[in-house]
Amino acid sequence: MDEPHAQSLGPRDRRTDALGDLSVLPDETVCVILEYLTPRDVARFACVSSVMYILCNEEPLWMSLCLKSLNGPLQYKGSWKKTALEHLPSEYEEPCRKPLYFDGFNSLFLYRRLYRSNTTLNGFSFDKGTVERKEDLSLEEFYHQYEGKKPVLVTGLVDTWPARHAWTTDQLLLNYGDTAFRISQKSAQKILMKFKDYVSYMKLQHDEDPLYIFDDKFGEVAPGLLKDYSVPHLFREDFFDVLDRDERPPFRWLIIGPERSGASWHIDPALTSAWNTLLCGRKRWALYPPGRVPLGVTVHVNDEDGDVNVETPSSLQWWLDFYPLLADEDKPIECTQLPGETIFVPSGWWHCVLNLETTIAVTQNFVNSKNFEFVCLDMAPGYQHKGVCRAGLLAFGEGSFEDADKNIFSGEDDYSCSELTRKEKRVRIQKARDDPNFEGTITSASKRYNMWKQGFSYDINFLAMFLDKERDHYNSPWSLGNCMGQREMREWLSRLWVGKPGMRELIWKGACLALNADKWLERLTEICAFHDLPSPTDDDRLPVGTGSNPVYLMENHVIKIFVEGGLEDSLYGIGTELEFYNLLHKVNSPLKNHIPEVLASGILYLENGSYTVVPWDGKGIPDVIATSNLVPERCKVDGYPFGVWNKKQIEYRKAGMSIHESSSSARCAGIWPYIVTKRCKGKIFAQLRDGLSWEETLSLASFLGEKLHNLHLLPLPPLDYSIFSDFEQHLELTHSNCHMEAVPNNSNIQVEWEIFIKTLMKKRKGVTSRLSKWGDPIPNTLIEKVDEYIPDDFANLLNIFEGENNLKKVWKPCSWIHTDIMDDNIHMESSSVTLCLSENAEYAGLVDDASNGHDDVLKGKSWCPSYILDFSDLSIGDPILDLIPIYLDIFRGDPNLLTHFLKSYKLPFRRMSVCESVEGGDKFGRLSYLTMCYCILHDENILGAIFGIWKELRTAKSWEEVELTVWGELNNYRGFP
Repeated sequence: MDEPHAQSLGPRDRRTDALGDLSVLPDETVCVILEYLTPRDVARFACVSSVMYILCNEEPLWMSLCLKSLNGPLQYKGSWKKTALEHLPSEYEEPCRKPLYFDGFNSLFLYRRLYRSNTTLNGFSFDKGTVERKEDLSLEEFYHQYEGKKPVLVTGLVDTWPARHAWTTDQLLLNYGDTAFRISQKSAQKILMKFKDYVSYMKLQHDEDPLYIFDDKFGEVAPGLLKDYSVPHLFREDFFDVLDRDERPPFRWLIIGPERSGASWHIDPALTSAWNTLLCGRKRWALYPPGRVPLGVTVHVNDEDGDVNVETPSSLQWWLDFYPLLADEDKPIECTQLPGETIFVPSGWWHCVLNLETTIAVTQNFVNSKNFEFVCLDMAPGYQHKGVCRAGLLAFGEGSFEDADKNIFSGEDDYSCSELTRKEKRVRIQKARDDPNFEGTITSASKRYNMWKQGFSYDINFLAMFLDKERDHYNSPWSLGNCMGQREMREWLSRLWVGKPGMRELIWKGACLALNADKWLERLTEICAFHDLPSPTDDDRLPVGTGSNPVYLMENHVIKIFVEGGLEDSLYGIGTELEFYNLLHKVNSPLKNHIPEVLASGILYLENGSYTVVPWDGKGIPDVIATSNLVPERCKVDGYPFGVWNKKQIEYRKAGMSIHESSSSARCAGIWPYIVTKRCKGKIFAQLRDGLSWEETLSLASFLGEKLHNLHLLPLPPLDYSIFSDFEQHLELTHSNCHMEAVPNNSNIQVEWEIFIKTLMKKRKGVTSRLSKWGDPIPNTLIEKVDEYIPDDFANLLNIFEGENNLKKVWKPCSWIHTDIMDDNIHMESSSVTLCLSENAEYAGLVDDASNGHDDVLKGKSWCPSYILDFSDLSIGDPILDLIPIYLDIFRGDPNLLTHFLKSYKLPFRRMSVCESVEGGDKFGRLSYLTMCYCILHDENILGAIFGIWKELRTAKSWEEVELTVWGELNNYRGFP
């Protein structure tokens, strides 16, 4: 009787027995865990039980495994499992056999995924959407009714494009079949596919979220495509056009995708606006206005650097699982885009796109006068404003939401961090509909959406109220999610200021949001008044250049305010620079004729709402600094307390720290050291590079060799050994805390080299994680091998020999090093001006901008190098470190220029006869190995520059290959008599 009864109940659920202890986990979690395994381990797990066999044969799992392990262009083999196994040794291939089937197992999660993978979208299109359609829209009508206000579908803009008829799958296959395009997918791995292979994939695939071409470099790999279209007249104003193509952030994309592919919910980078023109197929669009987070989407904003991360279901999953739950009043603005139509998406609008069939489109993002301030706001430091721009008042935590609402609408705009700060700001909207609290969550969200409707305004003045007033562009962490870096941001604003003088009022507003330009202008004005300098003119009020500190070009002066890294770093920057200048004149070094003349220096500080200026030449300790906690414990008041030897200890203390750990003094606000130098009438090398002749460039290489020769022979300031007794105590304390257990003890080495080696060892400790964080273009295969490449003890690199009294000595002395000789720190003058200045060197000055009244010297002149600029990053160390920025940035990896430089440099980097007994073999005798190790441990992403110049090294199999390609020329150099 039991057996027939059991059969009548159906098959027994096999999940518990088949998964054992793992049965407590939902299927979704088990599938996520499996993605962390290797293909070989997944194959083994498939043999464990029937349920594990089912989970381990899921196509989405093998898709993830394949894309993670891919090395080279992708060729789809009909299934992701076959494609993944194709890249493995033959021993891992499965024998051909029929798949197994099991009863007694049900999974709603797997069923939904299977349904999404095989559903067709014929019924997803609709004729009437809620996005307005316009034909032959005029520019005036566009600006008045739509720009910055709402999306619109426009017809008739692209009827004359060749792409209107040429961009079909068959035609593109004929013309670009062997061209490899970039593929968009959720993995961080960059995927390339030849177009013919991608077309084959589109025909064979049954993925729920298919790969699609989303290539911002299509103009480089297929330049003919750029001739097939032009920017519609409505969108031609673009503030990024002042940048060269290789300088501007990604802005245009070729988009090709099959049915079910698309872009999940997002807001375009940096709050830019966008246009998207469809050439083939149909797309379904859903859009929400700024601040209204779509159902099912979660926004994360990191409170340290403002990095924004959006968690969202795929576009297909959202339309299937979330869209049906929306009340009519909560549904998005929608439309179906047809071939030949162009959709405009305003700044800050959420949008989601689903391809209803195979589609081909082109899109571009742009910055114009309507969204410029929003773009600048989004790149300002902090996180509160970024959350509010994307999520409206939902960006506030549950406890602070009502209080914030009262403050905002009662006219209060002073938001303290205590009210709004959480470790990670999260805007949480409900997840899956099978959540037991789903209905209550929707009710809560609806209440908050009502609050959004009442109070949120996508207005620049409203959004600017949420800026963190304590954070500053120059010394706050920069979000990796920003579309450009800090230096690039400053360069962009400088070029706009020069190139668009008629729009300076708008550009100034943006600079105030992004750079706090108005605050720095206040401080500049105070410095000018104290030193009886002319007040800044309209041309002078924006900081210039790409440097890490605000620099202002006045008529005859240059003023630099030190802010990078906070007050402590600023004091050691200017203190070391002033000590260096004093030493140059004391020993009458010829280098002093090629360094800007210092006219004044001091400290500006804010106290009780008013500014005060006190002169300071680097000697002694001003009262305003004495009250801080930044004064070295043992320092001579009549010397340079913030000079280079104390700076070396700071470098050691901060070595290996993250930017957040090392910027402890960044919040010591209200005190700013500054320096005033004489300005000359020339150009920096960065402005002249492309127009110089080969002879002029060779002259620059010789000039740098001569000046570095003088720099590296300059005597060091007296060494106060009491400073380093404190350092030794710190080392002992560090060892006792087991933080530096791997650092060898080389206490018999000269003390200046000892601190150098210890600093390198601290940087070595976290090298793998740091390179991983920097990521592309550094190859992952090399990151995995970096620990075995660099030495365990950096003393082995320094050519140490046994001296008197058993004291170990490094053959070469420590020397002054500039550390930052790049293309914006080399000053050049036309030949006539150079002759004048060579007779009267005290008129040396700093950089001149390309539009400040000296353009007449650009034409018909030969250019000669004259000055080296910006010594605020001065340090003491191995002189070969100065070669790294010169070779990579100024010479762009040209070995001929390097050879020419070395002929003028004439100083050896190590002993002529290399000691053969050095532990570690031949590599320790190679200058190329020493230099490559310095590149790997550099504070800046030097490796990114290397793999950017030598792109062929992105497939290198070893660090030795990179080392010899980049630095091999050094192994032939022995110095010159």
